[in-house]
Amino acid sequence: MISAEILKSSKHIHFIGIGGSGMYPLVQILHEKGFYITGSDNNETETLEAVRKMGITVFLGQRAENIKGADLIVYTAAIMDDNPELVAARASSAAVAERAEMLGLLTGQYSNAVCVCGTHGKTTATSMLTQILLESGKDISCFIGGKLPLIGGSGRSGSSDTMVCEACEFRDHFLQLYPDVAVILNVDADHLEYFGNIENIIKSFRKFAEMTSKTVIYNGDDANTVKALQGIDKELISFGFGRDNNYSAVITGKKGLRTDFTLYVRGEKKAELAIHVPGDHNVLNALAAIAAAELCGADMEGIRKGLEGFTGALRRFQKIDEVRGVTIVDDYAHHPAELACTLNAAKGLDFKRVWAVFQPFTYSRTKVLLDDFVKALSIPDIAVITDIMGGREKNDVGIYTEDLASKIEGAVWFETDHETADKQTAQQKEHNFRQCVDYIAENCQEGDLVITLGCGDAYKAAKMLAERLRNEK
Repeated sequence: MISAEILKSSKHIHFIGIGGSGMYPLVQILHEKGFYITGSDNNETETLEAVRKMGITVFLGQRAENIKGADLIVYTAAIMDDNPELVAARASSAAVAERAEMLGLLTGQYSNAVCVCGTHGKTTATSMLTQILLESGKDISCFIGGKLPLIGGSGRSGSSDTMVCEACEFRDHFLQLYPDVAVILNVDADHLEYFGNIENIIKSFRKFAEMTSKTVIYNGDDANTVKALQGIDKELISFGFGRDNNYSAVITGKKGLRTDFTLYVRGEKKAELAIHVPGDHNVLNALAAIAAAELCGADMEGIRKGLEGFTGALRRFQKIDEVRGVTIVDDYAHHPAELACTLNAAKGLDFKRVWAVFQPFTYSRTKVLLDDFVKALSIPDIAVITDIMGGREKNDVGIYTEDLASKIEGAVWFETDHETADKQTAQQKEHNFRQCVDYIAENCQEGDLVITLGCGDAYKAAKMLAERLRNEK
């Protein structure tokens, strides 16, 4: 553990894995605060390009000499213990912090840290709340797990005492934060390779709520969330479709990506509002953001303006292109419950057919939740399944794409021999994406929606498809 004083004494901060989605907002915030930042990563990405445009030195490839001169070295949980930069960092006199610990230090510097957690919807709700508060004239800081177009990234350093922070339950990382207001969107079974069962997940969210210094805003319709908060001695504000919640909504209309709803606060009609991201689950995200925004001093005009201007964080039902009458969308959904929400929302829109192109992420999740994935991926008209992206794992459980795809009626996948699939080379991944894209390009029709899904790099397949269709005009 490092102390809060380390930020006061540090001038040069080095990030190992600077291109990670959880690192980028930290880099943006600390860069704006005046720290000298350097970093390294193994692969060129759009995020690395954005970091370089900030004037930050980025080393491609990780070597011990890259940490030279750093007072503080930050690494992600995905970095292995034998990483040469991490080994050198631990052997040096510099302070060393895991990303979640660093984020915790930052939240502790604000007297009104609003931390948004939940198994699903964190990035969208955090982005909505950020947009509302900025449109309300609040000069807030923020840490978001996805890129918000309004701020040109995923992190921002403001002058006020308010920080909006996405809080992730993965390996209990959110227990290192210092929340003043906790927003709990839902509690579901995920990361079971760590938690083991849903009861342990509920206990973890309860710990997070107990750490909160002021208020807990929670989904009163979600049984696991309600269970987690039983007996909690905090100010509690509930939201949901149930009219007994403090903040509730009645959906009054849907057209395209727009959903209209009536907002009720403590039983009284408050406003007619609209969001421009599809799905009933996003109305719940909006209710959570509205409740938190009002607690932070936003008025209804700012709330309305923020919701009207919010068209989603990047990779949250993000429209990539429309080519030859085919709409191509990308979404970060990677858990069966998220897939089901996103795909049901997609099926409720006025497209001829919905194609789901899913990249499973981690072998353990795919194995443990296999039947749930089958149910979710049976929702679209056609499911196309890529090779599993192992991410931080090795395939010790012996699961492959065919184990999932073969259980889904009409699913499309391409055989990769197991040894090649396990190696996860960039060339093999691109080849597999190309196979999927070629099949879709040859079989999609005008009026179809193609949505790529997953928390890895499935978005690359969306861009490949758009390019392929454009070239065939």
